[in-house]
Amino acid sequence: MRLDKYLKVSRLIKRRSVAKEACEKDRVLINNKIAKPGTEVKVGDQIEIKFGDKSVKAEITSVVEHVRKEAAKDMFKIL
Repeated sequence: MRLDKYLKVSRLIKRRSVAKEACEKDRVLINNKIAKPGTEVKVGDQIEIKFGDKSVKAEITSVVEHVRKEAAKDMFKIL
């Protein structure tokens, strides 16, 4: 699955356009490497998202195309 779509589906970022913009501005890292919006993600990858002076680190636990709002938090684990 594309990184920008994963960020939206997992609800780490609310909108895909915002996720794409964050990736293009080098604010998203996968396994400590700058990631583009089209980068493929897989289970076990570690994502770091920089929001201003804060950052969020999460590990991907599942990759699903469609998920209910309640189950979205099970797609990743905050580190």
